[in-house]
Amino acid sequence: MIVVVVIALLALAAFAWSMNGRRKSRRLKERFGPEYDRHLSETNDPAETERVLAEREKRHRGLSLRTLDDRERETFERRWTAVQAEFVDDPDHAVDRADALVDELMSARGYPVDDFEQRAADVSVEHPVVVQRYREARRIAQANREHRADTEELRGAVTSYRELVQALLGGDRHHDGQHDGRHGGDPAGPQDTRRKETSA
Repeated sequence: MIVVVVIALLALAAFAWSMNGRRKSRRLKERFGPEYDRHLSETNDPAETERVLAEREKRHRGLSLRTLDDRERETFERRWTAVQAEFVDDPDHAVDRADALVDELMSARGYPVDDFEQRAADVSVEHPVVVQRYREARRIAQANREHRADTEELRGAVTSYRELVQALLGGDRHHDGQHDGRHGGDPAGPQDTRRKETSA
């Protein structure tokens, strides 16, 4: 009888452990979305992917992130508008300025910015969709410094930087959903519309 009870308890413990693991996997997949898929494609190891993403969450909870005040937000919005305007006449310089502005904005929010990969990992916890475009924008910015990016690529980079700027200025994950389908168009378009709506 004792053996039967022990086996039953072990079976229940194994079942509970399995269910807990499934819940954890589902939660991480839902939170990180394309970032989960990206890391899994690199490692081909679900357990390692989930370990890394769980560590990101833990690190993120330890960051001293802050919400910008109105004056800071307006300053960054004004500077971003200037970057978009500059794209018309000097797209090369506009992409460099966009990259630098994103660094400043992330630093102002409290993200460590010394290492790009760590920076992208930190921001992926709240913005797992936008961070994919941030990585691509940074790749184009680096190619541009080596004169290996055309105007359309630069336009795409500025659009991607814009989405991260808007997400960081908003300070929450809602922005990822807002911009999932907006890959193209003039870099200044959605930003100009938003500002007109705000001032109306």
